[in-house]
Amino acid sequence: MSLVRRPATMEEYLELIKSALFDVEELRMSVEFDMEFMEGAMSFLEPLAKDLRDMQNAITDGSYEFANTDLPYMPIVQSQSNITLPFKPVLRMINETHRKGLQAEDEA
Repeated sequence: MSLVRRPATMEEYLELIKSALFDVEELRMSVEFDMEFMEGAMSFLEPLAKDLRDMQNAITDGSYEFANTDLPYMPIVQSQSNITLPFKPVLRMINETHRKGLQAEDEA
């Protein structure tokens, strides 16, 4: 059970995805600054960013569909530590929303 509520509107969901894209870019800059410490991160940053951009575009053009399957980036999330991927909770919330849909008012 999550202590944080899923987005209740498509606008909130889109903002969560935009936030994750911002986090990806911040991590990319950190990796470029300290390649030795974060060298493994470069291999997953672009696929992660692409998946998020694809979702953003699908929501924007109206073709996005929720589904009870994990998003393509979840193997990346599951294989990385919290140190390497510090915004894992945001990515997990996006995935949970994708699987369960938007938060209904009557959900506790």
